[in-house]
Amino acid sequence: MYDNKARGDILKINIVKYIFILFVIGIIGFVVFKLNEEKNNEPVEIVQNEPEEEIIKEINLGVAQYDSINPLLSNNKQVQELAKIIFEPMLQINSEYKIEKCLAKDWAKTSETQYIIKLDNEIKWSDGNKLTADDVIFTIQTIKNLNSIYSDNVKNIVGVNKIDENTIRINLDQQIPFFEYNLIFPILSVKYFAGQDFVNTEKNNMIVGTGKYKIIENSAEKIVLEKNENYKREELTTEKITINKYANLGELYNAFKLGKVDLITTNNIGIENYIGTIGYNKTEINGREYDFLAINTQSDILSNKEVRQAIARAINRDNIISQVYNNKYKVQDYFLDYGSWLQGEKADFSYSPDTAISILQNNGWEYKYNIWQKKINYRTKRIKINLVVQASNQTRIAIAEMIKTNLEEIGIDINIIKANDRQYESYLTRKNYDMLLTGVTLSLSPNLQTFFGPGNLANYNNEEINSILNEVQNITKEDLLKEKYNRIRQIYNDELPYIGLYSNYYEVASNWTLKGSIPVNWYNIYDTIGSWYKN
Repeated sequence: MYDNKARGDILKINIVKYIFILFVIGIIGFVVFKLNEEKNNEPVEIVQNEPEEEIIKEINLGVAQYDSINPLLSNNKQVQELAKIIFEPMLQINSEYKIEKCLAKDWAKTSETQYIIKLDNEIKWSDGNKLTADDVIFTIQTIKNLNSIYSDNVKNIVGVNKIDENTIRINLDQQIPFFEYNLIFPILSVKYFAGQDFVNTEKNNMIVGTGKYKIIENSAEKIVLEKNENYKREELTTEKITINKYANLGELYNAFKLGKVDLITTNNIGIENYIGTIGYNKTEINGREYDFLAINTQSDILSNKEVRQAIARAINRDNIISQVYNNKYKVQDYFLDYGSWLQGEKADFSYSPDTAISILQNNGWEYKYNIWQKKINYRTKRIKINLVVQASNQTRIAIAEMIKTNLEEIGIDINIIKANDRQYESYLTRKNYDMLLTGVTLSLSPNLQTFFGPGNLANYNNEEINSILNEVQNITKEDLLKEKYNRIRQIYNDELPYIGLYSNYYEVASNWTLKGSIPVNWYNIYDTIGSWYKN
């Protein structure tokens, strides 16, 4: 046991400890008090939240010279573009011009002339009815009885049979390479048109579709679209689209300039004269009007690929585009250079007279007595070339003259033959020219048979390309298909049976307040419209 003295000492020690603890607590409290006092004396920063950006979910579009919203009857490209908002095809084309599913859940090529299409059985029309095989059969049969812009898509179909409610079999009269690219026509409802005169019925004003938006009004002044509540494949930001009707393009352009229309598309090379050059956003989309030189690869001189290569490097295509087309066309070298995923690797065919001369010299040609000449099989050959152009096409005549000037600058003698329409058709048929200045509207399909197959405009025959063209008709694996097309492009770049010149492009002008990912490609400018908005 502790004695009294020990207890007293312990008590004193504890008292000292308590006093020390209280002292420390007091110091800490004082410091905290002073800090709070100083903080309270500081100016208070008032944080105001930024007001949320107002989003307008209505868009105004326009169409000039409206004819019909029925996509099988309309011949108006603007209507055809807008119709893709309302109606859908079995298969569609994406931004790289690859074919992909739309109304079709799957498809298969079961023989050279037969395809099976399986429809998505979850898809409904905007009136609530389900999409069925009967709708597809009705649409195909209707197109075949019309003079429609889609008539070529179905011209080789000789039979379409219903396998079940969601499956059809399509039979063709011959093998069509990449026929699936033909199945991009809009499908219409058989129930909606039951008992109607398809061409003349008033029901054409308010047609039901399976697309993102449905028609709720179609008057003399405008068409109004709202979200199709039966469209379930994408969340849509845009809630309402008003398509204003204008008597002509001038009125449409003026409406855009005044802010009454949010977006226009045009290939008018003088569009800035109507809408100015500022106050809007501009996007360019490759078109499909393509001009080129067809070279007779069987002719005496032009059978030499080095001569063809030299000609390609001697033509100043940028100058042609600037002088003739006000820079509203683009240089294009090849038939798939409109954006196709199968276009392959480009080569350098840019304007270079020095390179052109070097190509000829390296191939044994000599420039003597004002003409290129070379001894071939003990005979002296001279480069003198006839260039055929259609006399009724004044634009192409001007271009032919510019090509002649370019080639004469490197010493190649060119004679322009201005053929009347009958003579021009004869040249196309007989292919008895040296060079022909011509053009085509390029197909959306990557089929190249027209340019490399039998009867092509270049009288060109390459066994490897022929073999590849036969192979690719039945290849479905994308990597292998791309490999084959790359090889075609490599051969083309070396042998140049054609010399590409230029293609048109479309200008998409949009109001600066319009937001979202605006156009994809020529095929479907409004593919992403569901995500557009204004602020």
